[in-house]
Amino acid sequence: MKFRVSLRRSEVRMLKRVTAHFVRRGISTFQNRLSKNDGLFRVHPSVSQALAENRPVVALESTIITHGMPYPHNLSTAKEVEAIVRAEGATPATVGLIQGKVHVGLSSEELEHLACSKTSLKVSRRDLPYAISKGISGGTTVSGTMIAAHRAGIPVFVTGGIGGVHRDGENSLDISADLTELGRTPIAVVSAGVKSILDIGRTLEFLETQGVCVATYGMSKNFPAFFSPQSGFTSPYHVCNPEEAAELIAGVLSLGLQSGVLLAVPIPEEHATAGQHIEEAIQTAVAEASAKGIKGRDVTPFILQKVNELTKGKSLQANTALIHNNAMVGSQIACALSKQMNKRNMRGTIHHLGNHPSESQSSTVVIGGVNVDFIAKGKTEKLVFGQTNPGSVCQSFGGVGRNIADSLSRLGHRPLFISAIGTDSHSDAVLNHCKHINTSGVARLEEQRTATYCAVITESGELSLGLGDMDIHEQITEQYVSQFEKQLSSACLVCLDGNIPVSTIDYVCSIAKKYAINVWYEPTDSDKASKPFLSEAWKSLSYLSPNLAELCTMNKNLGIPTPEVLPSSLKDVLSCAMALSRPLLEYVHCLVVTLGAKGVLVCGEYDAGSVNLKPRQQKRRGQLCALYYPALTVTTEETMNVSGAGDSLAGGMMAGILQGLDTDSCVHMGLLAARLSLASPHPISPFLTLDSVDPNKVQTQSWTKPSFMWME
Repeated sequence: MKFRVSLRRSEVRMLKRVTAHFVRRGISTFQNRLSKNDGLFRVHPSVSQALAENRPVVALESTIITHGMPYPHNLSTAKEVEAIVRAEGATPATVGLIQGKVHVGLSSEELEHLACSKTSLKVSRRDLPYAISKGISGGTTVSGTMIAAHRAGIPVFVTGGIGGVHRDGENSLDISADLTELGRTPIAVVSAGVKSILDIGRTLEFLETQGVCVATYGMSKNFPAFFSPQSGFTSPYHVCNPEEAAELIAGVLSLGLQSGVLLAVPIPEEHATAGQHIEEAIQTAVAEASAKGIKGRDVTPFILQKVNELTKGKSLQANTALIHNNAMVGSQIACALSKQMNKRNMRGTIHHLGNHPSESQSSTVVIGGVNVDFIAKGKTEKLVFGQTNPGSVCQSFGGVGRNIADSLSRLGHRPLFISAIGTDSHSDAVLNHCKHINTSGVARLEEQRTATYCAVITESGELSLGLGDMDIHEQITEQYVSQFEKQLSSACLVCLDGNIPVSTIDYVCSIAKKYAINVWYEPTDSDKASKPFLSEAWKSLSYLSPNLAELCTMNKNLGIPTPEVLPSSLKDVLSCAMALSRPLLEYVHCLVVTLGAKGVLVCGEYDAGSVNLKPRQQKRRGQLCALYYPALTVTTEETMNVSGAGDSLAGGMMAGILQGLDTDSCVHMGLLAARLSLASPHPISPFLTLDSVDPNKVQTQSWTKPSFMWME
């Protein structure tokens, strides 16, 4: 939780108020509702819940409601499409702008509002700032919906057809923002191709230039033209079924590419027979639009309405049919993608070091907290206590230990996770959410409550009240953990978080000393950083991952002077971090000092021009040195969540160490995992896989050589 990016001042103030309460309790939260620009984005509780539980969600646009169809057909179609998505096993998330707020998931009342509105704006990327500043309602285009879906962590989006290069676009430069959005937002867009009123050939060429993977859904590569299954052009690729489409999407997401996928679904055959008649009507409508001087965003709505008149409603029927079909296909793809991602995360344990082969034991053990978080957000700036306030409640799953176990499990190491939960409904939710984690070490305690935290916040993100019930973490006792001494004594690596009792930390450190086991201690906050240093236990630790403030606390407990005010410049920060790390390295094998937006400092024994991160085999013999790695660039627009990046960093580095990789690769894996977390609404990204953090496979990232420094 200590990895940060640069945010605007107002965002920093809000995040500090809320996150400080979480950090003091050693928890992390599902923060798409709390992250930057929170007052501008609202995620419907049903969507938040589905995302938190890794269930499939399908994003839907709303310009078809506001500009694509007449009332009440627009409203009935929107409800029918949502019903189809639900019937296929996914959760619909219709995106729209309601009074200047971007809603991901709309209530029935909000759908009705957009369907009936005569003044709704057609909102693309360029229109979002203006619409938000003026408090305008509107329907989001493909471009606008992609932005909102990506921020919410929804990888699949269904629409009718996308925009493209308009005819004579080589002279007018009239090119839809949908195409550039596909080139910079990693979303899979399921559509019926491109409308024939556009220049389809140039549209496909433009998509290629933008690096967009285009594939036809079905047995043919024929690229559809909305009302017609054939346009005279072909896609570069085709996928035959939902599973193949899901594999394609997963490949894009795993590579870390910042471009999308266009899946072109031909109109159902029974409705394609009217295609020729509709095409003739389209040509008539195009000529009339040109004669009347209609241009830009007004062209498509005019032509669709005119074509509907000329075909006596047949085009509207065909339009509805293809949208229904796209919703069915897109939902099946979203469900297949969800299953595939969960399968990847549940793959078996990898014993890379090979020192402790055992059919029943894990090579790694994580001991720490797990909790359920509830974020209750009001819809008004001021909350009135003593009465019910309108708002929404979002549930997520956190805990530093749980997050690290989650990361390692997604990266192929499936550690034994030791923790404690109650026997209440929350415990069932936790275990259901953590199916991909080895939770055989999680105690279910009678008459105990699963750790929970509730934050009540205003519309702007101001914390009004916080309540935490974290007492159960004290039940992760020495007596309970000692039941797993066999697993602990044979583990390649044991990770402890600062939420567990001091006596438990002391016990694990005694086991580490007895069996020469490598232990990683994640402090979680400044207060808990001192726990191993209240005795000689810290001398048995191999790895520490503090931030600068926690590093100061550790030194203070050893009676070592520390600066009263932490430095701010990079040079002074590095100098201070190395000076404070030096005394601990008399016993500790390696320190990973997280420096927030400045990056990471790795301190330890010199080995062939680097720091030796490999599990300690013997006492230190060489000189001490440090490597500084700058943080990866993550823009404010890309950042959705700051709660799990530090845990992802630690988990990624641990995975690299367990694979026996070199120091640079280990740190790069951690930084890539942290970046995925920052861009996800979840503390640990559902798309975290070995491929997605493999420095050799993530082609979009260029690595600078870390700065090397000797330590006196």
